Amino acid sequence: MPLPEYPMIIGGAEHRSDTPLTVAVPYDGQPFATVYAAGQPHLQMAVEAAKKAAPLMREMTRAERAAILLRAHALLGERRELFARTIASESGKPLREAHTEVERALTTLFFSAEEAHRLAGEEVPMDAAPAGAGRMAMFIREPLGVIAAITPFNFPLNLSMHKIGPALAAGNAVIHKPASATPVTAILLARLFLEAGLPPGALNVVTGPGGSIGDFLVEHPDVRMITFTGSADVGTRIRARAGMKRVTLELGNNSAVIVCEDADLEDAVARCVPGAYANSGQVCISVQRIFVGEAVHGEFVERFSEAARALPIGHPLDENAAVTSLITEAEAQRVVSWIGEAVGAGAKLVSGGGRQRATVQPAVLADVPRDARIFCQEAFGPVAGINRFRALDEAIEAVNDSPYGLQASIFTSDIGKAFRAARCVHVGGFLINDVPQLRVDQMPYGGVKMSGMGREGPRYAIEEMTEIKLISWRVS
Repeated sequence: MPLPEYPMIIGGAEHRSDTPLTVAVPYDGQPFATVYAAGQPHLQMAVEAAKKAAPLMREMTRAERAAILLRAHALLGERRELFARTIASESGKPLREAHTEVERALTTLFFSAEEAHRLAGEEVPMDAAPAGAGRMAMFIREPLGVIAAITPFNFPLNLSMHKIGPALAAGNAVIHKPASATPVTAILLARLFLEAGLPPGALNVVTGPGGSIGDFLVEHPDVRMITFTGSADVGTRIRARAGMKRVTLELGNNSAVIVCEDADLEDAVARCVPGAYANSGQVCISVQRIFVGEAVHGEFVERFSEAARALPIGHPLDENAAVTSLITEAEAQRVVSWIGEAVGAGAKLVSGGGRQRATVQPAVLADVPRDARIFCQEAFGPVAGINRFRALDEAIEAVNDSPYGLQASIFTSDIGKAFRAARCVHVGGFLINDVPQLRVDQMPYGGVKMSGMGREGPRYAIEEMTEIKLISWRVS
């Protein structure tokens, strides 16, 4: 039986190429769907379609844009199960997490529609300066035009929505390049927006290898902005090649948690375990490094490893599975090799770490050397390292000893300790008595250092996706 086909969406129409690609379920390699690799003619066609649609989006009223987004919201709500099963199948994410992703995407889309209503500038107090006497001014926000959105495999719907929803709300047109492993969700989403009344060409989806497509979009003079979520290496390359384009980068991390001796250990473990192993650790804010007060380190390790061992492993479409597979077997092999390297350097493997195909058992390491790759780089796999500290300043220094700075957190009953850490840890977001693997979709989200630049969340993304125009007039 032939696999379902999902052609590219360009200018509101389906397009195939001479290069079909098979999308497979990462857990067992079972073929799932057929898509097509874009060639340069398809990419140029997508840019031309977006250029044609951009003036239409720009001239739409805020109410018209919001209405389209709300119709898309209703359609997505009706198709929850289809999207959840598609996400689980092509990304290997457990089905229950895929359902959560769909609900989050609905929230992101709803807030994007609301921000379309609220898109506004403000008055500029010209006469606050002597040279401004007799003048009034305001600024307005205008769309940039054509935006290229390049998205990763780990949240193929919601991370796409965080780029597409605000871009459309602001009046831009979008060319979407989804991850090669998870293109089907993106194509289903583009079909849904067309059904909701989005003008043809306002959302185009091109599929295939990331390097050639990404380079084309980054360097094309008619693309005004690149919004990218992915690895720090690729993000750095994009930033270097983008020239004067607007760029938003949401890159890697190795999220840290401080657990103080006065913390509620039961609560900390209950939050940190899913924070470390959700989506097999393939979340840029997954709990990776845990620093625990020396007096409670042993108890925390015991409780944490017991909870990690209890996580059920299975097929992504198994409703009971909490851990499934990594996106490829090669990634699973890499994670296991990093674990072995850390153990060879003196870390203790407390539990887990075994591999079958692309699935790695949730791994718990203790007393990990800080220069081990599993600790100082982004693991992007189901592994957490638990080290001890004596004083809070020591823990803060260890958290900051990283090239990344996306999110981090602390567990403590002492509000003074909590806010001292919040002020001293160099990250884009800091959480108290919670895990860094938390993203509420309307909050400003983004990192510092090698974790990126710019902020997402519909309101904040729209600020990145528009430009300010001043309008001044002399009144006397």
